[in-house]
Amino acid sequence: MLLIDSPSHNAYFNIASEEYLLNQFPTEDIFLLYVNSPSIIVGKFQNTLAEINLDYVQEKDIKVVRRMSGGGAVYHDLGNLNFSFHTLLGQNDFGDFSFFTKPVLDMLNNLGVPAELKGRNDLLVEGKKFSGNAKLARQGKMIQHGTILLNSEMEVLGDALKVNPLKFVDKAIKSNRARVTNLIHYLPKDTSTEHLKNLLTEEIIKNNPDAVRYEFSEDDLRGIQQLMTDKYETWEWNYGFSPQYNFKKAIKVPAGFIEIHLEVVHGIIEKAKIFGDFFASKPIELLEEHLIGQKHETTALKTVLESLDLTEFFGKVTVEEILEGFK
Repeated sequence: MLLIDSPSHNAYFNIASEEYLLNQFPTEDIFLLYVNSPSIIVGKFQNTLAEINLDYVQEKDIKVVRRMSGGGAVYHDLGNLNFSFHTLLGQNDFGDFSFFTKPVLDMLNNLGVPAELKGRNDLLVEGKKFSGNAKLARQGKMIQHGTILLNSEMEVLGDALKVNPLKFVDKAIKSNRARVTNLIHYLPKDTSTEHLKNLLTEEIIKNNPDAVRYEFSEDDLRGIQQLMTDKYETWEWNYGFSPQYNFKKAIKVPAGFIEIHLEVVHGIIEKAKIFGDFFASKPIELLEEHLIGQKHETTALKTVLESLDLTEFFGKVTVEEILEGFK
């Protein structure tokens, strides 16, 4: 088994590294640990916009990254430790999460933390979740990865994942917003993610005495960087990959009430209808036509709106006011 401690706090890098390792080490068992700066990691089959508070995320410069595995969206920051097991498919039951969460539970139980696996894939302490886990099978290998909330900013977590459920109608996998807690409440106050990382690594070595530490080579770093650039930093993967959905939002501006309805496929607007009690000197259908084929994304839509005289459609309004209707 290779033991890898990621040198980066960049969520794009760390999520990309999981796919890179899958391709680069097709037969090796791997245990990867990483800590991300503030970021939201969404499941592969989720509608990203329906999982995040877009305004808040952009304001706080929180990275949004889609991972390879299914499951729900999670918030990462420097108070959260992430672990990732890579093994050959078939060595363990794909539906069983207990095998790879056992080292985490053993470590915590030895520290006096009454942690346990509940349900299919959640680790709880006193009924509150501190770890969510997800899996994927690909190219003959299986990855199981999970989070460990040690001292995460709960207020930020709540605000970043707070979204209006009435905006979106889709069949995408929705996150289960369980009650969550930080393990720092059950551990010495000076416990850090680095300390937890060392303890978990020791637990893995105890069960895998032949394990060896591995550091990313220059070739590895270049490979991961290339995968970041080509995939994990792109709008197409993080937002455009989202399943088909219907979006609607109502706003009130000085010109009146405006309600926007969109049909979006892989992040691209295919149909648009705008309703309201505003007065337009030009047919609103002309504006709707300009929206077709555009990304359902703030920057792209702002460019479109700035190219038009919006007063011809809504009276006295600003681009920023109308743009709110698409968020």
